[in-house]
Amino acid sequence: MEALLHAPVLARFGYAISDATRARVLLALAEAPAFPSELADSLDVSRQNMSNHLACLRGCGLVVGVPDGRRTRYELADARLGHAIKELIGVVLAVDPNCCAPDGTCLA
Repeated sequence: MEALLHAPVLARFGYAISDATRARVLLALAEAPAFPSELADSLDVSRQNMSNHLACLRGCGLVVGVPDGRRTRYELADARLGHAIKELIGVVLAVDPNCCAPDGTCLA
């Protein structure tokens, strides 16, 4: 494992939340740890899709899998991520519609 600080941490976090499903997974895990099947059901995605997103988030160092009997429960890798996510969703942005599409894609 490699420990990252500062800009690389933000880059990983930015990559993770650039996908709507991964962002929703992080929001859900900021509320409480969960099993992949529960996350898939609550976010209305396939279990395979959820597995792929969790693998990505795990690889980015944002979530960890915790063995729980024969299953694996997922949680945020650092409790501070939950606080940061909750702070970020409270941010209000003034968006120029000529530069950003409604989905967040840059047009310029």
